[in-house]
Amino acid sequence: MSLQIAIYARDIKKTSVPFLEELMLQIRNSGAGLVLFEALAETVASLDENSQEMHVFSDHVQLNRYAPDFLITLGGDGTILEAATIVRDARIPILGINLGRLGFLADVAKTEISRAVKALLAEDYDIVERSLIELESDPSVLEIDFPYALNEVTTGRKDSTSMVSVDTFIDGTFLTTYWADGLIVSTPTGSTGYSLSCGGPIMMPQSRNFVLTPIAPHNLNVRPFVIPDNQEIELIVESRKREVQISMDSRIYQAPSGCSLKLRKAGFSLASVQLKDLPFSSTLRSKLFWGVDRRN
Repeated sequence: MSLQIAIYARDIKKTSVPFLEELMLQIRNSGAGLVLFEALAETVASLDENSQEMHVFSDHVQLNRYAPDFLITLGGDGTILEAATIVRDARIPILGINLGRLGFLADVAKTEISRAVKALLAEDYDIVERSLIELESDPSVLEIDFPYALNEVTTGRKDSTSMVSVDTFIDGTFLTTYWADGLIVSTPTGSTGYSLSCGGPIMMPQSRNFVLTPIAPHNLNVRPFVIPDNQEIELIVESRKREVQISMDSRIYQAPSGCSLKLRKAGFSLASVQLKDLPFSSTLRSKLFWGVDRRN
């Protein structure tokens, strides 16, 4: 039975259409079946007279119905974060083609589409298991369809320039109160995202840790803090305003001041495809310009 490969993108700009065409051509030439995200259907219809024969999905239920062997994203890291909310716990490996700027998750260059598809067919890749954070709260406080984050959960101020206070407990034991614009709880995957921008450490994707990174803390002696991911974190977030803001990757919610949030490692992981000749260390060097100094 031939492979089934799904393609996901939020939208395709005119300048990116050639890369979509190239990806579809490579998949078809390999004999694999195609499953397309519905936002691509109109674009594909104008490119391919046989597009009506393709399977189309719009959510995780439909994606699971077709049970693709891989899901390839076209975009940046944000596209993969969105794709994670569709794949969920289905164990469909994700490969990211980078059409964006930096691309730590979507680490395959758009000029390497042919090579990437061939690697999938030849099974010349590794699967990296990426942990997620599960958020638990009172349903009256936050009602979230998919309470999981691949990168980070962030608590912060809303409609205010005032700081928030975040009482933080680790496995029920009080750690500290952060006085800051907010607090980031990041996975290893998210350590190269918002947390890194706020001074947090970079972690290997397979690390079994979370990192707590304050955003512009008023406590000048507070630093990012790494903890094992088998510990539960409880945050009580208070603001001078009636509400605080909670974000899970790119999804934003509002919650009442004084709310309690419990964070723990999710019971499932996201499978990401890493080409054998493109390890995480290589991605770091190229994206962060490590080694540009000639002495390296």
